[in-house]
Amino acid sequence: MKEIRINKRWVLAQAEVEEAIGEVEVLEEFRQMGESTEADVNAAYESALEKVETLEFKSTLNRPEDELNALLEINAGAGGTEAQDWTEMLLRMYTMYADKEGYKLQQINRTDGTEAGIKSVTIELTGEFAYGQLKGENGVHRLVRISPFNSQGKRMTSFASVFVHPVVDDSIEIELNPADLSWDTFRASGAGGQHVNKTESAVRVTHGPSGIVAECQAERSQHKNRDRAIKMLKSRLYERELERQAAERQSVESGKMANEWGSQIRSYVLDDRRVKDHRTGHQTSQTDAVLNGDISGFLKAYLQSEYNA
Repeated sequence: MKEIRINKRWVLAQAEVEEAIGEVEVLEEFRQMGESTEADVNAAYESALEKVETLEFKSTLNRPEDELNALLEINAGAGGTEAQDWTEMLLRMYTMYADKEGYKLQQINRTDGTEAGIKSVTIELTGEFAYGQLKGENGVHRLVRISPFNSQGKRMTSFASVFVHPVVDDSIEIELNPADLSWDTFRASGAGGQHVNKTESAVRVTHGPSGIVAECQAERSQHKNRDRAIKMLKSRLYERELERQAAERQSVESGKMANEWGSQIRSYVLDDRRVKDHRTGHQTSQTDAVLNGDISGFLKAYLQSEYNA
């Protein structure tokens, strides 16, 4: 049923494009007969062009994992409060992007900064092609601005790393040996009421062979948190397998930069009004719009560059 639904979506999208192109042709015939204007033809043409470009973009999302939900982690880099504030700004950016795209978003794990901002946060975005859309966000994001935390008003540079994993569903099998798992329980931090703060409902699972750790404190029940933690662990193991396969075939992910400080994929220079992706060269002066979740241009530029590579 899932495969039928996906194929039906492609057929309907193709039909919509053909209909839009046909409308341009009809209006052009009417214009030649004096029954429509050039403005009508141009408007129909622009609408058809937008539909063609959208379909072309969606055609880049052609791998099985692209259809899955996304697990997105943001971690503050060096820089203390400034970097933690940047992490919270990125969380807001992705939250607003999810809202624009109609994705459901849930915070899975969060560690607040000592004075302000966030040290690390994990969110899950649920919706069609969430992972496919966001997989290019993997890497280091660099912020340059006049710091509100610096009394001398100096220009500061901050870093935060973003990791995006596909959320595995029932169509993808990941085998886990219970003997390879070690569990810890602890009290959740942050808001959530007395139950969250007084019971050890939060869980942490470590996968021995890979060293991968997953934490969850989103649910009130330890049982539910264990289920969610296992799901997160499987997602990260699946992402690691995808990266291994990608390295072997040197294709889709071959150009991904290492997630280390200094290898930033994108710079947000607020005082110069510039956001630039260093992989594709795509940039904009609309810094406020970007930080308010308008990042589709960057996502499309990355996916199209990888698709055409």
